[in-house]
Amino acid sequence: MGTEDTEQEVADVPSAEAEKAESDSPAEPRKPRPAGVAALGRLGIVVAVLALAGAGVWVTTRASTPEAGPTTTDIPALQVAAADVEPGSTAPVNATIAGAPVAATQQPQQPQQQQTKQSGTNLLSKWADQVSQVTGIPARALIGYGNAELALRDSQPSCKISWATLAGIGRIESNHGQYGGAVLQSDGRPSKAIVGVPLDGSAGVQAIPDTDGGRFDGDPNYDRAVGPMQFIPSTWAKWGGGYDPQQIDAAALAAAKYLCAGGRDMSSAQGWWNGILSYNNSVEYAQKVFGLADSYAKAAQVVKVS
Repeated sequence: MGTEDTEQEVADVPSAEAEKAESDSPAEPRKPRPAGVAALGRLGIVVAVLALAGAGVWVTTRASTPEAGPTTTDIPALQVAAADVEPGSTAPVNATIAGAPVAATQQPQQPQQQQTKQSGTNLLSKWADQVSQVTGIPARALIGYGNAELALRDSQPSCKISWATLAGIGRIESNHGQYGGAVLQSDGRPSKAIVGVPLDGSAGVQAIPDTDGGRFDGDPNYDRAVGPMQFIPSTWAKWGGGYDPQQIDAAALAAAKYLCAGGRDMSSAQGWWNGILSYNNSVEYAQKVFGLADSYAKAAQVVKVS
């Protein structure tokens, strides 16, 4: 967790993200760094059925081909059924958001530009409210997932990452920032920091000595996965851009960049499965994300915002 979260109550996440290990030169994706809440000049829902896919994973850090690990025993994962789909056979339905993101870190805008940004932000919020009603995903989490898609559409248009895929990962990793009774607040942070088990080499857990002095995870001895998307500190330091891993906008954007690394096309079958497998090297994990992403995208097809 970030230094600003040291006074927060912490929700420990049981052994799942324990296998998240980082590679200095990931073969697949690398972990992203966040940019801020995007603004939409216009917004619409474009749904395309994508027929493609690749392999399977389950861990927020590796990008090569780590050893496959057991499914996490944490509550979010146990409540999710794995989709009956063959790895590499197809990709989930890809529901996308149309619009041009404007990062909060950009230079100050002229009055007219600021008005356009405000209008876009309102449209994104309106879209999130409606999609929340048909998917059950908290609207504040949807703003983070949607913003990440829009940011990557602007910076890496060939990736075609979907908010629905990010939502699938967020559901498994932390129940959209609600793990352990946490509530996702208006600022995008959970009411209590989400921190995984110590990666101390115990049964089913990889050994990763502390890399952040406890800055993000509060543990000076071993690293722990942190935040709604469960990044380990060493990965966050590389891709987090100095932001707080507990903040959903920053975490979702980091996950999107990680999945898109290396020129991956997340709308293709091979690209999608390789990307998810790089996040967590478990076929069952990838099948869970697939089922969630596919169902979220299909449910959102009825949403039209303009």
